[in-house]
Amino acid sequence: MPRIAEATYIEQPWRIHEFTRDFDVEDVWSFRTPGAGPDDFPAMLAAMRAAGGPAKQPRLVRFLFAARWKLGALFGWDNPSTGVGERVASLRDRLPSDLRAAPRGPDDEGMPLTAVYELDTESARELANKTVHTVMHLGWARGANGDYELQMTVLVKPNGWFGRLYMTAIAPFRYLIVYPALTRQWERAWRDRHHAEAR
Repeated sequence: MPRIAEATYIEQPWRIHEFTRDFDVEDVWSFRTPGAGPDDFPAMLAAMRAAGGPAKQPRLVRFLFAARWKLGALFGWDNPSTGVGERVASLRDRLPSDLRAAPRGPDDEGMPLTAVYELDTESARELANKTVHTVMHLGWARGANGDYELQMTVLVKPNGWFGRLYMTAIAPFRYLIVYPALTRQWERAWRDRHHAEAR
């Protein structure tokens, strides 16, 4: 999964730009989806859901997530009072009326991020805790080679100096372990989507 330039995200006509100007762009990544067309974003999302969430990741990734939740429980990072609707308002409160009326997309108990909106070419989910308010944006766009591909952008608003320190501390784990595993899972989900649909 190549990391791509921030400009690749900024230049797209995503609706997300309208209400996340106070967030920083942390990461922009692309995922290969060979043979994909301009209308295949819903098929990609369905394939990703069929492939499963963090529970289907390799053992090392599951260990990292489990360790993070243990630390969060120990230090109170994930208390409900620090989450969306408590410490920070949900992005849904910022949505224009047409997006608020659009489908949110399903929530998944296995995923810590909650749905904000889901359109034919983009979707957004959010998470907040004591460290950060983050948004995972998924978009469907024509890549550098002319094929359509999935692009994931992580937007963040760190909670003070502690949030900035936290994001710096976890960066090596994201780049070296979590994102490569996510790449394998999501790209395999696209390749195997027809098998999943047949089951």
